Order: sequence, then structure tokens, then C-alpha cells
Amino acid sequence: MSMDYPTPDTPLKIGTRGSPLAVAQAHETRARLMAAHDLPEAAFEVVVIKTTGDDRSLIDADRPLKEIGNKGLFTKEIEEAMLAGGIDIAVHSMKDMPTEQPEGLVLDCYLPREDTRDAFVSRHVATLGDLAPGQVVGTSSLRRRAQLLNRRPDLKVVEFRGNVQTRLKKLDAGVADCTFLAMAGLNRLGMAEVASSAIGPDDMLPAIAQGAIGIERRAADDRVAALLAPLNDTPTTQRLHAERAFLAGLDGSCETPIAGLALIEGETIWLRGEILRPDGSEQLYEEGRAPLAEAADLGRDLAAKLRARAPEGFFSWL
Repeated sequence: MSMDYPTPDTPLKIGTRGSPLAVAQAHETRARLMAAHDLPEAAFEVVVIKTTGDDRSLIDADRPLKEIGNKGLFTKEIEEAMLAGGIDIAVHSMKDMPTEQPEGLVLDCYLPREDTRDAFVSRHVATLGDLAPGQVVGTSSLRRRAQLLNRRPDLKVVEFRGNVQTRLKKLDAGVADCTFLAMAGLNRLGMAEVASSAIGPDDMLPAIAQGAIGIERRAADDRVAALLAPLNDTPTTQRLHAERAFLAGLDGSCETPIAGLALIEGETIWLRGEILRPDGSEQLYEEGRAPLAEAADLGRDLAAKLRARAPEGFFSWL
């Protein structure tokens, strides 16, 4: 059976948020589809969709994400457009994605994962360890805030929202002495030089699925499934099965300081995970290894161990 390929007259519509990084990820997806199927650029149309999380008034007000909503902030409108037929696929940063998809949609295609580390960005000092007591760190991430205060309770943390460009402008304006970004995002934007240094996972475990791009589609769309199949990266899929099962087992949301990273060692998957109190006053860590085929089971197992260890009231949702 021959595949029904998109054409310039009937292009495949690729939905994305409008930030420079989100658009760059959509363009990467388009380039991979063009190469996989030997199709022209005109056979694909990038459709920018504004989400609640992109509302300038919310970004400029520096309101914490937990006061605005959950991870659906960055996906709801895009997923609604796909269910309505306005777009054919959606390109997402996987660290923004809830662990469950709306009925009728599926996430089963992941591009090769980028650098998972956090980037330390400052105009004054080279590394996190060089910060003096009392210096101001800007971040909107509950995970980064909790991890930082766990290691350095002597630092001051202020809310710091917005895309990469917005946060760099705030840094230049002196709102904070430093901030954190994802190395993956900087690399995809061709801005790796912005990082003063990269923070390894031994010093700061990354967000679940950091550095991974997922492509969402309608579950019943076999044509699109066939188009996406050559793009799926198996090692990234295996690592995300472990990490996202871990997150789901902790009922993770934007209100939850959770970190985790899975690595493949031969036929084994190694998962490290941690949960923290939002103020950084307590941190609980677990790690484990399992055969690759049991990646999701490993994630659920580590989540159960941490839930069992967490004292009452560790999180508001426990």
C-alpha cells in the first residue's frame, strides 16, 4: 500500500507554540520529515497557536505558574486545534507535557534527545558555586528553586518567567544576578555561548524529559502515524518511558518539585529521581536499574519508594 504523502496543495499542518524555541523545534521536525520522505518544504505548514502560557500579561506579571494553572497551560489550545482538525501534528517540549493525553490523542514519536543539563547563566560569575551569599537568582521553576535552596539556602530566589530571550533581557536589566535555562533550548537556538557553565546531573538533576521533543497526533490517524514512524528515536523513547512513569507515579504537576533522569547502560536502564519540599528544606532521592523492557516499571517502582518515604505533608497533594 502506497503512503498518502502531503503535498504543497495539501500540506501536513504542524502545530506549535510561538516562542522562538518552539518554532525552532517545529522547524527541526519539518526538516526531519522532509529528509525521511524526500518531500519539499512546501509540503509542510508550520501553524503557530497561542496558548494560555504564552499570554504576555501573565509573563510580564511574573506570577508563578502554579497560580495560573498546570502543565496544560502550554498544550491545551494546541491539542484542541488538533482534535478539531486544524492541525495534523503538534510539536512539544516534553518537559511541558502532562503524563496523560486527552482522549483521541497519542504521543508515540520522540526525536533524538538533546543535552539534558541545566545551564547556569550570569553576567557576573562563571558557576553556581561562585555565587556569594545573598546574591539573587531568578527562576520560575519550582524544581530549580527547591534544588538551589536545598544546596544554597543563603541565596535569594525571585520569580523569573518568560522565554529564553525575555529572561536574558531581565538578566541584563539587573533583576537578578543569574538564572537557569535548559542547555537543550540554547543548543537548538544556536545560543550555547549564552551559558556561563553547564550543571551536571550530580549537582542538579534535570526536569523529567528535559531536552526531549515529542510529536503528538490523533490516535486514529494511521497516515500520520506512518509518516512519523521513521522519526522516532528508540533510546529516547525508552528513557522517557522510565522518567514519565516516575512522574506519573508521583502525580507530578507544575506544583511539584520533582527531578529525574534515565540513562541507558547496555541493556539496562538507570533511573535517578528526587522530590523536594518547595522551600528546599528537605530532599528525598532514589535510584535503580532494570532491563530496558522494564523501564516504565522501574519508574513506577522508584515513585512508590519515594511516596512511601515522604513524611505527611511533604507535598500539599500527598
